[in-house]
Amino acid sequence: MKTFRKILFWCHLAAGVTAGVVILLMSVTGVLLTYEKQIIAWADTRNYQVAPPTPGGKKLPVEQLAAIFQETTGAAPLSLTVRSGESEPYGFGVASPERRGELVLFVDPYTGAVLGGQSTGVRNFFRTVTEIHRWIGMQGESRATGKAITGAANLLFLFIVLSGLYLWFPRRWKWVQFRNALWFRRKLSSKARDFNWHHVFGFWLFLPLAIVVASAVVISYPWANNLVFRIMGEEPAQMRRPGPPSGEVAVIANLEGMENLLEVARSQVDGWRTITVRFPTEGEEAVAFAIDAGNGGQPQKRSTITLDRNTAEVIGRETFDQNTPGRKLRLFLRFAHTGEIAGFIGQTIAGIASFGAMLLAYTGIALTWRRFRSWLKRRKGPVAHSTREEEVLV
Repeated sequence: MKTFRKILFWCHLAAGVTAGVVILLMSVTGVLLTYEKQIIAWADTRNYQVAPPTPGGKKLPVEQLAAIFQETTGAAPLSLTVRSGESEPYGFGVASPERRGELVLFVDPYTGAVLGGQSTGVRNFFRTVTEIHRWIGMQGESRATGKAITGAANLLFLFIVLSGLYLWFPRRWKWVQFRNALWFRRKLSSKARDFNWHHVFGFWLFLPLAIVVASAVVISYPWANNLVFRIMGEEPAQMRRPGPPSGEVAVIANLEGMENLLEVARSQVDGWRTITVRFPTEGEEAVAFAIDAGNGGQPQKRSTITLDRNTAEVIGRETFDQNTPGRKLRLFLRFAHTGEIAGFIGQTIAGIASFGAMLLAYTGIALTWRRFRSWLKRRKGPVAHSTREEEVLV
């Protein structure tokens, strides 16, 4: 067991040395991305709060709002996003070749006035942080290299987390040894402090870190993605990733009845927060409404309701429960990585885990550097005796 522990320790250390800087970078960006969705939503609409122009005023029908919007901007709206709350603006999506997708412009649902667009600065900031987190900032064809680097770092980090739990247990099973690895201690030397922090954070954050890092491995590697489905006894399936709309956009001929369809969609899910619909083109008889009762990262609270455009009857309903066990697990892991699966509390725990990973990477690098310096000194002179404080910690 002593030999096994020694081998495991050196593998643990080697993995940390190999991936430590990348892990540190991903941890820092992970902290910055903790509340990304909430911050973007706040930044987009913070200056666009609306209210009825007169007491008891009602919102204009979608058809009328779309006509006012097109007359004002000269752009035909392609989609609509409605948020719950009387003071929330509507968001019309328009084609944006520069973005290779859609740009959302907000309107006052009571008057049709165009209020403005999305917060470009905040979105650009999070886009840059995400690029660093996923591809260490590489662009274009180099992203494949960046993804390979971060994927390998995630795999090594998973080994570090799992092996770290074994190494956390002291060699001498005495309460003083466990106490020193369970709680923060004061008045320690820099080396002893880093040792203490490394073990305390490693122990208390083991479970959330294991989930965050294991889900990152699943996201990084197709074989890990396939393993999730095979564990559940299913054939591997790829996650569907919505792409940007094509460059050719069909002209919307008629939005008649859209307000009535929206009202029906509202009545389908209690406690909904956002409803998004792509407007139908000429000849389309089915209209799909994506309804979210969560924070945008909770697939168990999402559903898609498809209505017949002529009768407003429900002709299709997709919910999380209709997924296979393998796909449910895969969706869980995708949003467990950010903590969003458990709402605000889950995001906070994931953020704390990322912060802990940042300190684990820092203290691990610092301890390794000190060990290397001590090794150099031993080669030049007699071995120095450890202080009593460091002996207790080890």
